[in-house]
Amino acid sequence: MQGMRRRTLLSAASATAIAGGLLEVGSGQAAAAPAARSGPRASGPYDQKIKQLLGRMTVDEKFGQLQQLPWTWDTGPGGGETKAVEDAARKGMLGSVFSIFGAKTTNALQKIAVEESRLGIPLVFGLDVIHGMWTNFPIPLAQAAGFDPEVTASDAEVSAKEARSNGVHWTFAPMMDVTHEPRWGRIAEGSGEDPYLASAFAAAKVRGYQGENAEGLKAKDRLAACAKHFVAYGGAEGGRDYNTVDVSESRLRNLYLPPFKAALDAGVATVMASFNTISGVPAHANPHTLTDILKQEWGFDGLVVSDFSGVQELIAHGFAEDGADAARLSLNAGVDMEMTSTHFVENGKKLLRAGKIEQGRLDDAVYRVLQLKFQLGLFDHPYVEEKDEITAPSADARKAARTAAARSMVLLKNEKSVLPLSAKASSIAVVGPFADSADLLGTWVIPAAEKKFPAVKVLDAVKKAAPQAKVTYAKGVDAAGKDTGGIGEAVAAAKAADVTVIVVGEPPAISGEAAARSDISLPGAQEKLIEAVAATGKPFVVVLVNGRPLTVGDWLAQAPAVLEAWHPGTEAGHAVADVLFGTVNPGGKLPVSFPRTVGQIPIHYNHESTGRPYDPDNKYTSKYLDLPDGPQFPFGFGLSYTDFTLGEPKLSRSSVSADALRKGDTLEVSVEVRNTGKRAGDEVVQLYVHDRAASLTQPVRRLRGFRRVTLEPGKHTTVRFRLGAEDLGFWTNDSHGHFTVEPGAFDLYVGTSSAATAKAGLTVS
Repeated sequence: MQGMRRRTLLSAASATAIAGGLLEVGSGQAAAAPAARSGPRASGPYDQKIKQLLGRMTVDEKFGQLQQLPWTWDTGPGGGETKAVEDAARKGMLGSVFSIFGAKTTNALQKIAVEESRLGIPLVFGLDVIHGMWTNFPIPLAQAAGFDPEVTASDAEVSAKEARSNGVHWTFAPMMDVTHEPRWGRIAEGSGEDPYLASAFAAAKVRGYQGENAEGLKAKDRLAACAKHFVAYGGAEGGRDYNTVDVSESRLRNLYLPPFKAALDAGVATVMASFNTISGVPAHANPHTLTDILKQEWGFDGLVVSDFSGVQELIAHGFAEDGADAARLSLNAGVDMEMTSTHFVENGKKLLRAGKIEQGRLDDAVYRVLQLKFQLGLFDHPYVEEKDEITAPSADARKAARTAAARSMVLLKNEKSVLPLSAKASSIAVVGPFADSADLLGTWVIPAAEKKFPAVKVLDAVKKAAPQAKVTYAKGVDAAGKDTGGIGEAVAAAKAADVTVIVVGEPPAISGEAAARSDISLPGAQEKLIEAVAATGKPFVVVLVNGRPLTVGDWLAQAPAVLEAWHPGTEAGHAVADVLFGTVNPGGKLPVSFPRTVGQIPIHYNHESTGRPYDPDNKYTSKYLDLPDGPQFPFGFGLSYTDFTLGEPKLSRSSVSADALRKGDTLEVSVEVRNTGKRAGDEVVQLYVHDRAASLTQPVRRLRGFRRVTLEPGKHTTVRFRLGAEDLGFWTNDSHGHFTVEPGAFDLYVGTSSAATAKAGLTVS
């Protein structure tokens, strides 16, 4: 969300201007104002109260409600202007504060707003609770690898409880940007390359944050969620943050929008605009996406917040001439609250008087802000009980984080059954830059949590898991891979041990926001460490800790076993040890393809058909001369310590009419899965759809169902999927798009990755 910016953001002077209400009072506005293109709103439970409050508010106070300012946790230039924030709250010229937490701190600021401002309107406090507050779960990309939405729901539930007790009402999560770009650092925050998977996780996390009972957002253990970034941010050119996106209407609707619609269907309270342009129009000033689709077509009546200085950046985009122009464009497009920059407050009244903003649009935006505050129960209970404040991870929270982390790990290779390790091994070497490191929490961690509750180290966890073994340690190389002086010590440790665990990967600082990488291999000389240990001829396993897919390089062929652990969070070491020693049988799958080299990017399973598909014997087909076809590891791939077999997919019927599908008809696809190995384990059964011929070229495959099942040895079960119109249809490329289900032949693939070969045919008539 927040990040470094080219232009000046909040200064003490500008924030003080907000607090003082320096804008001249005007009377009315011209008739030439643009239409207030807000979406339909049914009368809600707080409708009369909100309208009564709106009737009492001055224009200054209304614009003040549309302002969000940062607190002391500085997330970019201009943060930390605490006195100015207090003054703005006292003047009733502030709607929200972000990057603030702690019962005492939030209560003190809330008291100013409630007891010292004219109308006593409470503030809503936001915080980037992305994958944990005090208890950090694995990064969102890792959670998606669990192919189990309950993994992300458990994160949201624990996070909401911890954050709400600290006075936080609103989290800027989940991020649901589908991306085909592993160089993009923010891939760590999302669910990977597939819109169906991202939709399932978006909905689950929204429900986890907000709850599903009648008490809703008023509950003491729930947060208002925020669907971000709206929209198409994952298509950033070259994987560079804040960059351009050029996208057709069909791709916008088929690839990027579905997770947002799923979040809205789950009841998400707020939406955040994205930094990128969308086919030449910045998302913060894009009425087609913010109003036409979000508020009118989808009927979203919640709050749309800008991203950090996103309104200000319309000037840098070359889309707005100045701050007043930026305020006009973004407010009229559908942004309801401005984060950090202050153009709504500084220019709003002049724009209103000049007829460049309608009174109806202003009132609509304020209505949405006040509605959120009523939904959160802030007018009745503006403060939190300091005695109930959670200040450390509980045992239950740690247990949930450990379970989630282990459930998210993906076994990429396991030759000669190196894994699982034996807890009775006489000697184990643990080497690598992250073997004795607590830097495993991942991107977007609250600094206080990182300092107070560092991740469990892999070295410590291995010692605990194998108490009888002689466990030796050598760093080998540093995290940047520059200091190679320790490789000899690591080799000696490997030679003296029965087996070696090499823990390598990315520091969290080089994934996440503002962390694009042009080279996504292991940093520096980390590969040399693996090669040196491999040269000993002794058994070893490579554990990867990273925030994005990596190009694994030549060392892959030398490594007998590779475990993708991602950035696993607070219980990192314990979760890694659980999988290494077989306490947990890995069942995760890749939510994103792993490229062979950066030169392949973009490489993703759901690419569209071409006129000359890959043919190894024909040069004049779609391929690289110097690379095999496809990624190193495909979407949906992951191994286990046991074996599974799947039967042939069966359809409840082999044909269905398009008209029946449009009216809600469905069919069933079923497949038997059996554990043919000697251990209990998990398998993720996956269903993919391919439309053989359509009026718009379709992806070669689209995920339309997945189910993670646990089976004892020799046991079997039948997995069933329902397919309907949304699974077999698509959005067209008209200027505003429309959804269609066309007659034709479909291939339905069922398997354990996107490379599944078992299929059944379906005819839509």
